[in-house]
Amino acid sequence: MMLNETIAHLRAAHLMVRDAEEWDALSTALTEAYSANDEDLIEQLQSPFLQSWRTVTRYVLRDTFDNAGISVAEPNDPWGIAILTSRGVTAEPVLCTKAPAGRHSAFEAPASPVAGALSGLRLMTFPETMDHYAESLRPLFSELDARQVG
Repeated sequence: MMLNETIAHLRAAHLMVRDAEEWDALSTALTEAYSANDEDLIEQLQSPFLQSWRTVTRYVLRDTFDNAGISVAEPNDPWGIAILTSRGVTAEPVLCTKAPAGRHSAFEAPASPVAGALSGLRLMTFPETMDHYAESLRPLFSELDARQVG
């Protein structure tokens, strides 16, 4: 399976579970829970949010990744989707990025031990996550496959 085909399957599988607006609404709700330092809401939203991304990758995309020669393992990063490995190369797509310098992150509320541990991060939108996921996959494919994406 080629990189561009795998990326198409990746996007389609996530959009079968939820449309982009629903993924973004979950991200926004979780971001707002962190901003409000609402530990109960964080606990209520974070686990299902992470599990949704991880379940699609691990189970819905199982055949896609198997056909591409990519193994899928549990993530190491608390915001990781999975650890993907092929030909000795490993990638771990994540759901957040560092907040831009000078801009406050939803995770910077120091009163919360959970929020404090995630200081300086922000959840990505669905399109940002898909772009990051695609870039994470690129090194797992041969140079020829990777050049065919465009």
